[in-house]
Amino acid sequence: MRFVQDDVRLVGGSAASRQLDQEIAVAARSDAKVLVTGETGVGKDVVARLLHRRSARGGAPLAIINCAGMPDTLLESELFGHVRGSFTGAFRDKVGLLESGDGGTAFLDEAGEMSTRMQGVLLRFLETGEVQRVGCERGARRVNVRIIAATNRDLAQQVGSGGFREDLYYRLNVVRIHVPPLRERPDDIPALFAHFADLFSRQYGLAPRTLTLDAEHLLLRYRWPGNVRELKNVVERLVVRAPGEPVCATDLPAECQRTADVLSFVAGLRTADGGGRDPLAPLMHRLLQDGESFWSAVHTPFMDRDLSRDQLRGIVRAGLRQTAGNYRMLVELFNMPESDYKRFLSFLRKHDCQVPFHAFRAVRQRPTASGAAPVVFPEAAGM
Repeated sequence: MRFVQDDVRLVGGSAASRQLDQEIAVAARSDAKVLVTGETGVGKDVVARLLHRRSARGGAPLAIINCAGMPDTLLESELFGHVRGSFTGAFRDKVGLLESGDGGTAFLDEAGEMSTRMQGVLLRFLETGEVQRVGCERGARRVNVRIIAATNRDLAQQVGSGGFREDLYYRLNVVRIHVPPLRERPDDIPALFAHFADLFSRQYGLAPRTLTLDAEHLLLRYRWPGNVRELKNVVERLVVRAPGEPVCATDLPAECQRTADVLSFVAGLRTADGGGRDPLAPLMHRLLQDGESFWSAVHTPFMDRDLSRDQLRGIVRAGLRQTAGNYRMLVELFNMPESDYKRFLSFLRKHDCQVPFHAFRAVRQRPTASGAAPVVFPEAAGM
């Protein structure tokens, strides 16, 4: 649990960021509960801090607690407090987050990770506004605190599967603010890079770094699975390694540089006889450049009989060339979660489309003088 009074702002001028800023401004006008959703690392905590700062409660404390990975006993104690001797390790009375934040705001980060028991405890508080410390036999105290909850999970889906209480979901989901992933607002990346470069250069007393056009191009095309948090870590590493020097494409992490390989790969797709663009190139473009999932880009048309087995094998072969025969990396390359690995292999085996990986681990295509690697779908080679 921590209390925050720092200054924060949204960085970036994309249409998505401007829309997000407007939604925050509207929500800050009331005391309604807010549910902030979005992928891990998009900056849901920044939204919560802005909501608090712009509200009438901005002069009062903002208390933050991360609900993920915390056992029920500890989470309940952090939220509601406890009295001495109520459990092992309770050596003194402790005021909880909700009681300490009276008059202010409580931000429950990763609220979707709470157990069903703690969901019931929180629901009871939302209904009554009363705080009862763990182990306390005296009457409960009523507090006035605004609740902002955040989650990277689909709570509506969890309600359907029984993993999250429906009544609590509707209590929290009064105002909903969705923070889009960084890949959907690439126009913000240069501004975010400059912001973090300035932040870390001042923090460490080092000269800031600027982006070359080639490096900026790669950052704009990278998918950023870790979102703003990943970009922040990349910038910190770059500032520390070579302060003051321009950031070139070769300075970027391997996962960012692989974007260049992917772009060259898609641009260089050729048919087996070299006679122009391969008919599967648009599908590979959707997978490797647009970031579409294999299940929608390939699986659906295959099941609808719009793709043949040979075409599906060709797509798998092309992907294995990029991953040097590694099927686990292929799952990531084709924009599937790691948990889909077995499902992906089962699908390929079921339809006799699994391709032997050994040949792809021996040879990698060398780039041509133009920088693009002409890739041939290897049906004719019998791979």
